[in-house]
Amino acid sequence: MSTRRGVVINAHGGAIELGDNVSLNPYTILLGHGGIHIGDDVRIAAHVVIVSFEHGTARTDIPMRRQSLVKKPVIIENDVWIGAGAKVLAGANIATGCVIGANAVIKGETVPYGIYAGVPARLVKMRGQDRAVEGKDPSATRRRLHAL
Repeated sequence: MSTRRGVVINAHGGAIELGDNVSLNPYTILLGHGGIHIGDDVRIAAHVVIVSFEHGTARTDIPMRRQSLVKKPVIIENDVWIGAGAKVLAGANIATGCVIGANAVIKGETVPYGIYAGVPARLVKMRGQDRAVEGKDPSATRRRLHAL
């Protein structure tokens, strides 16, 4: 594992497991209340935040800061690249070979070798394919933006 300046790894009573050849770049934050598992050959860019808990919000008669945390594990499988500034939220399961775009917000499950981008993150392409996922044409979006 390699880390850079400003990396925060805090299990907060949970567990954080790091596989072989994991890189954590500057100012990455791992908060492991609910557990974080990171597989082998994972690249995590600068300013990524990975949290395995959420604040309780169910009750309105108690301030949120006093409600119990909701702990949900985060699983990041092998050969994953998470772009700069991405947020990986409680309960995320990032499948083998995925790419998570810069500043994306990911929660829930991904499919193996998917490329995800946006807020919330959506599947935009599959690794090894030249075209976007059906219904997603990034070049059409670029054309519309250039027309404005």
